[in-house]
Amino acid sequence: MDNKNVTNQFYRESGKELFEKRLHAKMQVKKFNDTEPKSFKERQLIIKNLLKAKSNRFFIEAPFYCDYGFNISIDDNFFANYNCTLLDSAPITIGKNVLFGPHVSLFTSTHAIHPEDRAKGWQCSKSITIADNVWLGGHVIVNPGINIGENSIIGSGSVVTKDIPANVIAAGNPCKIIRNITEADRLEIKESNNF
Repeated sequence: MDNKNVTNQFYRESGKELFEKRLHAKMQVKKFNDTEPKSFKERQLIIKNLLKAKSNRFFIEAPFYCDYGFNISIDDNFFANYNCTLLDSAPITIGKNVLFGPHVSLFTSTHAIHPEDRAKGWQCSKSITIADNVWLGGHVIVNPGINIGENSIIGSGSVVTKDIPANVIAAGNPCKIIRNITEADRLEIKESNNF
């Protein structure tokens, strides 16, 4: 599937090519989810071959779910907690140092508004971008076509329906900006080698 051909255009997912690509991803996801937690290298290899990982420095807790895998790009130092769901009919781009709490879901697919068109299977996909240093709390849902700016935090249980700028804390359903992140938020912790 050339995702550039379906991004922001209506299409049907019922074709053989897309079915086979989703089936391949489901088989790899099942293998990943069923692998023993102590088999760290095997799990990492399965998921790295499924996604576009820019480095080996990432960790995804099982269970994990996606539609295709190859539309998901993750950068260095990404962490996703349990039950991450990335429905990637369009590209999902995740930056460096990004944290996902448990049950985070990113949805790139949307369906036709008119019920007759929807019943015929027409849908549209819109890409999602999560910039560097973003933290999505548990049970956050990100809707199709959303961009979340660098350093921002999305509070637990939020439903993100509009773009979120950089350097803010936002939360709610629908998600709204609460305040900016400032130097006053910096922790005063003395680093040490003792822990």
